[in-house]
Amino acid sequence: MTGGVVVTGYGVFTAFGWGEKALRDGVFTGTQVFAPVRRFDPTPFRTPMTAAAAGDPELDAVLGGCADDAVDMAGLPLDTAGAVLLGSAGDWRSVTRFSRGQAYAPGPEVPGVLAGMLADRIGFRGPRLAFTNACVASATALIHGWRLIAAGRQEVALCAGAYLVEEENMAKFDSGRTLAKDGAIRPFSKDRTGLLLGDGVAAIVLESEEHAVRRGATVLARMTGFGVASDAYHIAKPHPEGRGITSAVRQALRRAGASEVDYVNAHGTGTPLNDGAETNGLRAALGSDTPISSTKSTTGHMLEASGAVEFVVSLLALLDGVLPPTAGYTTPDPACDLDYVTEGPRRAPVNRVLSLNAAFGGMNTAILLERP
Repeated sequence: MTGGVVVTGYGVFTAFGWGEKALRDGVFTGTQVFAPVRRFDPTPFRTPMTAAAAGDPELDAVLGGCADDAVDMAGLPLDTAGAVLLGSAGDWRSVTRFSRGQAYAPGPEVPGVLAGMLADRIGFRGPRLAFTNACVASATALIHGWRLIAAGRQEVALCAGAYLVEEENMAKFDSGRTLAKDGAIRPFSKDRTGLLLGDGVAAIVLESEEHAVRRGATVLARMTGFGVASDAYHIAKPHPEGRGITSAVRQALRRAGASEVDYVNAHGTGTPLNDGAETNGLRAALGSDTPISSTKSTTGHMLEASGAVEFVVSLLALLDGVLPPTAGYTTPDPACDLDYVTEGPRRAPVNRVLSLNAAFGGMNTAILLERP
């Protein structure tokens, strides 16, 4: 059987390192790698803790490496008439250096330029678009890729997200009092105090199933549905009942012709407001029995890259039949009363998974993956 949009390749980088083995060894074991950041002076902030990779990697280089890995896994030729869709705010470190009087040339700090650089690197000749809508940016890139392919406008799309921890956003989240004041992230736990930032870059190849079958590619999964919804409630706070989450999930299920899922990779920031609202939204959409976890408990919040990296995590859960745990959980919260996989990695039959993301402004996305 052919038809629809499929996944044929991916590349990923987090604080755990390169590739799926690093994710399996880190995220799927519930390992937390938060440590004081060394790329800049964190002294002014309420916590120095982040999930940042060793050294000071360059955003364009890491993104290019992930794209190379994705294209190689998919077995695509470099000269491909494919779209490049990127969720990123660009390289803020370049802007910070410039603001301090250091020389720089315009480049990867501009998201549209970064998308173009990425397309040139892998030789994709289709549309080049950058999405900057905060923490749903790379999820939006994946959804736009699905729509281009489903409409017959493209046969291939490389969808990516990129964020590396830097001082600008650390300062903003610190000013908003959303960083975990005790330097520990505990999503859905009663004693949670906030989020921690983390490095994340991922690139995913989406194709029409006809195109993938025609060239003999290995289909890893089908992207069968998506949902996009706004809370229309507050510029920063989620709706207390998680109405946007409920709507996005229901849209994704409806597009896929499905009524339930086997696992949800939640947005799960560890902030007091987000986790309760997301719980309410998921309960309304799916009931109380679906296993849910927040892998930001291990990777940290990767901002614009969250959707792409967590798409890969959800894909691995689907392929391996292992649910990644919510790490750091200590105390049940009556407002968060679902199954958050707190005991460690859990083996389970997994045929359909849902990846959720949310952003300031009340934006919510849901992406549904199924076994081929």
